[in-house]
Amino acid sequence: IIMDGNGRWARRRFLPRLEGPRQGAKSVRRTVEFARRTGIEILTLYAFSTENWQRPKTEVIGLMNLLAQYLDSELEELHRNGICFRTIGEVGRLPARLMAKIEKARERTKTNRSMVLNIALSYGGRQDILKAAVRLAHAISSGEVAEDSVTEELFGDLLETRGLRDPDLLIRTGGELRISNFLLWQAAYTELYFTPALWPDFDEETFTQAIEAYQQRQRRFGMISDQIETGGRVP
Repeated sequence: IIMDGNGRWARRRFLPRLEGPRQGAKSVRRTVEFARRTGIEILTLYAFSTENWQRPKTEVIGLMNLLAQYLDSELEELHRNGICFRTIGEVGRLPARLMAKIEKARERTKTNRSMVLNIALSYGGRQDILKAAVRLAHAISSGEVAEDSVTEELFGDLLETRGLRDPDLLIRTGGELRISNFLLWQAAYTELYFTPALWPDFDEETFTQAIEAYQQRQRRFGMISDQIETGGRVP
């Protein structure tokens, strides 16, 4: 999920801009709980992009503080519900205090298996692909990997999401119709769903509508409908 619309939610109510993300944290709590109860195995939330570092310094600091508060308030609940906490992105750019809380959450929940909550922090899809390409180039130049053995699966294992399946559904709130540098490689065949609901207003009903829309789609992965219906065989 691309969690968009926090600032607009606050502005429409003549509230300080950071009140949007503060209310958005409540939507995160609702969404994680609903996903767990629904049986969703992996939920990735786009919390802070590489481009978000360009925002005013006071807003960035405020967002970092909200992330720290979320971990403080939700960690034990995540653990009790068997949720494994992960992150993707350049977390080394985050404040040391927040990094310590992230590491604590990872360690505390690493053996949990009911669901993966994957938070994208200082994440960019292009940057993810570039770093993977550099890793692959080093592996080839060192002889660790033969050039003619490079596959999509091998490259995927060099991305930040290694070990996780590609997403089936990508939801963006806030009415914008773009994916904003999010999971560019991983979302190659992901179904896209856009809702005008601003993130603080995202609730179980909105989430359910997205899932029901996804269930009405046929995922062909380049094949034709008849092949899908016959298990991939050419009729």
